[in-house]
Amino acid sequence: MSVPVQPGMAWLAPGLVDLQVNGFGGLDLNDGALEPATVIALCSRLAAEGVTRFLPTVITASEQEILAAVEAIAAAVADSPLAARMVAGIHVEGPFLSPQDGPRGAHRLACIRDADAAEVMRWQAAANGLIRIVTLAPEVPGAIAATEAIVAAGIRVSLGHSAASAEQIHQAADAGAKLSTHLGNGSAGQLPRHPNMVWAQLADDRLTASFITDGHHLPADTAKAMLRAKGAARSILVSDAVALAGLPPGKYHTPVGGDVEILPSGRIALAGTSFLAGSGDALRTCVARAAKMSGFPLSECLAMASTRAAEAIGLDGGLEPGTRADLILFDWAEGDDGLALRQTVLAGEIVFDAGGGGA
Repeated sequence: MSVPVQPGMAWLAPGLVDLQVNGFGGLDLNDGALEPATVIALCSRLAAEGVTRFLPTVITASEQEILAAVEAIAAAVADSPLAARMVAGIHVEGPFLSPQDGPRGAHRLACIRDADAAEVMRWQAAANGLIRIVTLAPEVPGAIAATEAIVAAGIRVSLGHSAASAEQIHQAADAGAKLSTHLGNGSAGQLPRHPNMVWAQLADDRLTASFITDGHHLPADTAKAMLRAKGAARSILVSDAVALAGLPPGKYHTPVGGDVEILPSGRIALAGTSFLAGSGDALRTCVARAAKMSGFPLSECLAMASTRAAEAIGLDGGLEPGTRADLILFDWAEGDDGLALRQTVLAGEIVFDAGGGGA
């Protein structure tokens, strides 16, 4: 639900819930040296973008690197009231992914490995129970058995960075997978006309799909067709923002992707390739662009980035009585490329004010 405060004036909506955040504004969750202070600073930075809850996303790395990262996030939650309110859990994207170029994306090949539920349980212990989503490729050795065990432990399994067959997608859903990670990305550049894993995930009503609608990850026609095929009730918008998000165009060297380039359009890619290296936009931009590309009303796109995202990980959300008072106040008009944020309210407290206030 979203409503204009008055016709022609600001809009009021639930706070945004981003299930995939790798970093933002130079703050990197995957640099191999994560400290709790970085997580806390990221919370403040995201509050200024209208995000009231999010899943810090730790990507493919060695087990020790993953353990260190989730421990740092858990320490931030324990030490900071702001992080405790904003960090809704942890999303581990990998390392049980396709080793193939294309489906693997920017994930380090040397750290790709077979699915292992026991390793996930070690992450969960280090994270003090904060692991909420694990993204894996259902075709990797051990993936189906691992999915069953991970789901039995109360963690959601999402399918992504995969070269799976349609049959393997449905087998993973049979095993308890409930989500698709940034559907339409993390796959080969060319797929069989049919069947293929994209059609299978769009068709399987047991899977709720996340989409990156920054205008770079999915062309407008593709985003429109996918969102309409999956339906608003089974679609979630995520940013997949990386540390370079919000920085000026240019060439950068990053711990994850190596040499990465931010183009003037805002597209972030591995230098010299067509492979994307995460998104340079905040979720509030993805919401506005989804409305432009899909034809869904703004209210539906906001729901995909707030209440439906919260529901997908077992949280309450929205503007209903009894829910936590997480709100955003913003300006928007038909065709705008973003939401012009005025205020972010977190649990009833103003944590960002475009007039000068902040967390």
